[in-house]
Amino acid sequence: MTTVGLVQINQGFSGQGYFPYSTGLLEAHARQHLTRPAEYRFLLPLFQRLPLDEAARYLAEADVLGLSLYVWNFRYSMELARRYRELRPDGLVIVGGPHVPDHAAHAPHLPDGQPPMITVGPVTDRTEAFLFEHPYCDAAVHGEGERVFTWILEHRPNWREAPSISFLDEGRIRRTPRLERLKTLDDIPSPYLTGTFDALMAANPDHSWIAMWETNRGCPFSCTFCDWGSAVAAKVHRWADQRLFAEVDWFAAHQIEFVFCADANFGILPRDVEIARHVSDVKARSGYPAALSVQSTKNAEHRSFEVQKILSDAGLNKGVVVSMQSLDPQTLKAIKRDNISLEGFQNVQRRFSEAGVETMSDLILGLPGETYQSFASGVARLVELGQHNRIQFNNLSILPNAEMGDPTYQRRHAMEIIRSRIINIHGEKQDGPIDEYQELVVATGTMPREDWVRTRTLAWMAGLLHFDKVLQIPLILAHEIGGVSYSDLLLLFATARPEHAGRFPTLDYVRDVFMTKARDVQKGGEEYCYSAEWLGIWWPADEYVLIELVSTGRLAAFYREAEGLLEEHLAATATALPAGVIHDGIELNHRLMKVPFQDTDVYVETSHNVWEFYRGVLRGASVPLAAGAHTYHVDRTTQQWHSWEQWCREVVWWGNKKGAYLYGNAAVGRQIAGHF
Repeated sequence: MTTVGLVQINQGFSGQGYFPYSTGLLEAHARQHLTRPAEYRFLLPLFQRLPLDEAARYLAEADVLGLSLYVWNFRYSMELARRYRELRPDGLVIVGGPHVPDHAAHAPHLPDGQPPMITVGPVTDRTEAFLFEHPYCDAAVHGEGERVFTWILEHRPNWREAPSISFLDEGRIRRTPRLERLKTLDDIPSPYLTGTFDALMAANPDHSWIAMWETNRGCPFSCTFCDWGSAVAAKVHRWADQRLFAEVDWFAAHQIEFVFCADANFGILPRDVEIARHVSDVKARSGYPAALSVQSTKNAEHRSFEVQKILSDAGLNKGVVVSMQSLDPQTLKAIKRDNISLEGFQNVQRRFSEAGVETMSDLILGLPGETYQSFASGVARLVELGQHNRIQFNNLSILPNAEMGDPTYQRRHAMEIIRSRIINIHGEKQDGPIDEYQELVVATGTMPREDWVRTRTLAWMAGLLHFDKVLQIPLILAHEIGGVSYSDLLLLFATARPEHAGRFPTLDYVRDVFMTKARDVQKGGEEYCYSAEWLGIWWPADEYVLIELVSTGRLAAFYREAEGLLEEHLAATATALPAGVIHDGIELNHRLMKVPFQDTDVYVETSHNVWEFYRGVLRGASVPLAAGAHTYHVDRTTQQWHSWEQWCREVVWWGNKKGAYLYGNAAVGRQIAGHF
């Protein structure tokens, strides 16, 4: 009897955690394809962090240990493998997953696609360096692992002959020929439908599960920052419709609340519309799943809209993600993303706005070729194109199997990289024996260190002012009526000017918090701001500042200073706006902000129809600004928050994706903590 131990440590979010999907696929494939499956015993997979000694003792029963590695579990998994080796020197340790460096990922192949078996001496590539650094790992699996792992189990004494692996042999690296990608994905059974997770669920009856789900594998894009395409190559292969529909039914039957679709481009295939409809129908009947998170296809705009509209109407998404990463032509060329259409984004964004569906866009900070000015222009352009709900500003993180992980690429773009502890947005503070780290880019040849700090500050300022809705109404008025660019408006608040010294202390405080935090991140500090007082979680800096402004009673001063700064800037630039419009926008925005402990409605009098004009801009509809007395009723009694904790959770945190910070927004449901 051969005993097999599998490890896939996933992140836990808000009391929930993922099924170990990758190792579930390994086990399901092995049970179906082994010649004598009864001769193999699989331990329950290890899916969450236990004390290392306890975990190593548990796994010491295993004759073969398989570990699925990614950035959020790498150091823990490696220490676990080391301790396992001490207990089981005769055991076989196999590692795979996206965090195993693959020298061949960007190297030339032979014409038939099969690299030769090679033997080299000195350390010459990242795969070899990995194996030397972790000598307790016997073999590294490259690419899809299901067939390779089954082969190793079937031929354990001769495991060195397995395909698609690298290993050290007397101090020299050896690589075996690569398997071609599996075209018939249904040769890999579903771990959900085959009962692979049944015993795990029974052993953890109080655990709340999140499901990882694949409908296809492959990505036709080759973005240099991403390891998605390099992990499974370009051509998209698919699982059968019948299997996928059955898995959705399984999620509903087991009351799985959240499902994360791991497809690189959901909506790329015509059948994805029917998949979305099936999930929607199942939720309508059963209430599950409550949410389905998908990564939209980069092009195919009409199908992308149709798919996301179906999910939105069913309440399955908490905001449609329409990713751009950068709008700068030179940057897009440097990251091999210039084949993705800005016009397509504009069309999709307009259709979502007209349909009343909230979207989010992604921008990555610190990409090669990007400058401070080009980044500011990109933010402004996205807002001009109708993105008023949320831009998620992500720091550039290096993944080992992305093209950007190649040191030659990094030197070409003068990328400065630091190690930063991985922290989950809105996650609780966790003190464990081993921290996980990511590699963050904090400067490039086109964005020197101080410019990176300024850019990070600008991103947080845009988050606070426009996407947390703190100044969105007057900013839209200044842009739409006065013609002031959004980049000029954001730079006005994000940049310290000598002539403003000491005159706007609250605005200075906000900017100083952002700049101080940016410099801390640049030195290796955490990406988010921890607050023991406010829920004991990690906040994005813009949300942290919003909480501070409200909780310390400085919000009114913030609005007074913002009005003064805006009016002064408009006068200095000879920008003509109707008298009182900025004041109207400031006053209405202030009174619409959701704050705790409010139990009476308020009425705001304005000299123009600023609310109708503002809402028209959000919908992509033209509503002319008209002079005349208007009185707006702000309903502050239907939704109330009677404690700081309730407000922080239900407004600042849960309102993030839908931008639900103003009265009049629909109530939002519970959110799980974000993840890396």
